[in-house]
Amino acid sequence: MKFYSFGNINAPVFMLLPGTCCHWKSNFEKVIPSLSDTYHVICVSYDGFDETEKTEFTTMLEETEKIENYIIEHFSGHIHAAYGCSLGGSFVGLLVARKKIHIDYGILGSSDLDQASPFTAKLQTTLLLPLIYPVIRDGKMPFRFLQKRVEKRGEYGKAFMEMFGGARPYITKQGCKNQFYSDLITPMPDHIDVEETEIHIFYALKMGEQYRSRYKQHFAHPILHEQDLQHEELLVCYPDKWVELVKSIT
Repeated sequence: MKFYSFGNINAPVFMLLPGTCCHWKSNFEKVIPSLSDTYHVICVSYDGFDETEKTEFTTMLEETEKIENYIIEHFSGHIHAAYGCSLGGSFVGLLVARKKIHIDYGILGSSDLDQASPFTAKLQTTLLLPLIYPVIRDGKMPFRFLQKRVEKRGEYGKAFMEMFGGARPYITKQGCKNQFYSDLITPMPDHIDVEETEIHIFYALKMGEQYRSRYKQHFAHPILHEQDLQHEELLVCYPDKWVELVKSIT
């Protein structure tokens, strides 16, 4: 696992956690410069997804422990804010719920927080991996019909694909499998409520109404920022508005 630092080291610490199989830089490069003028920005690069390492993603809890240890070692166990893009939102929830470290503001970026039994998770992973892994390895959709679906989404589809980070042959199929599967089977506690921690959720309404009840299930007092957008569309298509909203929260 690698941690990349930007901005004034004396400023409040803002941690960025990438989405599923995303490269840290492509995930956040549009917003790092604007955040760095206010915060000490730390970007997490998970095991198995950094080109400078020969590692492999294992489990959500092992990765969470490594992030906690970094925060304890470098920031005395306390950071100002953390934003989790998609899967990264699961890390934000786990970091807050475990209470090993403290985060003043936890922000989830339209995370789905899906959970499943080991059997169902294994089935879903087996079905999705042949579709997703070629995108990670080769930087393009493996089937023409999938590429057409992306193209129909216009700028959002293009920007979402760019967020993954292009062709990354160093990422193993097993590493992707471990990330998918582990995220599904790692329990997210209900009614998370930590004193002096605010939980904000960028709720992309086009994902579906069912996510509202899911967010309220897992967090006791979530502050929902409703957006008539698709999954992480605010971040990938409107980075200036994303930064403006983040700064108004934190």
